[in-house]
Amino acid sequence: MSLQEVISSIDFFNELSQEQVKKLSEISRINSYPQNSILYYESDINNSLMFLVSGLIKIYKVDKFGNEIFLYHIYKNNMISELSSINTNNIYCFSNAEFIEDSIILSIDFVKFKEEFLDKNILTSKLMEALLNKTHQLQCIINRELVFDATAKVAFMLNQDLDMFNKLKRQEVSFMLHIQPETLSRVLKRLSRNQIIEIENSIVSVINKEALVSIFKGIGI
Repeated sequence: MSLQEVISSIDFFNELSQEQVKKLSEISRINSYPQNSILYYESDINNSLMFLVSGLIKIYKVDKFGNEIFLYHIYKNNMISELSSINTNNIYCFSNAEFIEDSIILSIDFVKFKEEFLDKNILTSKLMEALLNKTHQLQCIINRELVFDATAKVAFMLNQDLDMFNKLKRQEVSFMLHIQPETLSRVLKRLSRNQIIEIENSIVSVINKEALVSIFKGIGI
């Protein structure tokens, strides 16, 4: 795809006219990254507003003992950048970003983007929506780490990200949710026994969504 076609394929820009897409393409570029490469590290500073065109990114932090703490995944067609302010020309990175798959990134000169679009009240509502989604994502992380017990953590992931749950190995899921593999196994067996989920050839399907949601609904939500 051409640069303009890539821009048009991202939902964030679907309200732009062809002329605006062309203008945006003049301050943008596309970069490809291999699996397991790093996009940025915590405390890095850049001046590009980034979107994931294709692939998958893992966002994580590292504690003082060098242990990796998983935060969330970024899927294609989503904004990557973590903006704390639009009144500065720099974008600060508050976590680490690693590519889980071969990926393509759309990078936009943030200073020129503000001048050509945001300052003219173009895409401001889209940016606000993207930032609010990231705030909600942070709230989910707080719930997962500080409020939810093991059963609520598993139920929440099955409800929110079933495809990823089935894609990963059980040990990887345990690592993401910060619970022991044995605990994950017990929770899945209990959910299956209660006819909330069904497991066939290690693939989980939800058969009682209402009961699944009730496990975590109201707990810090």
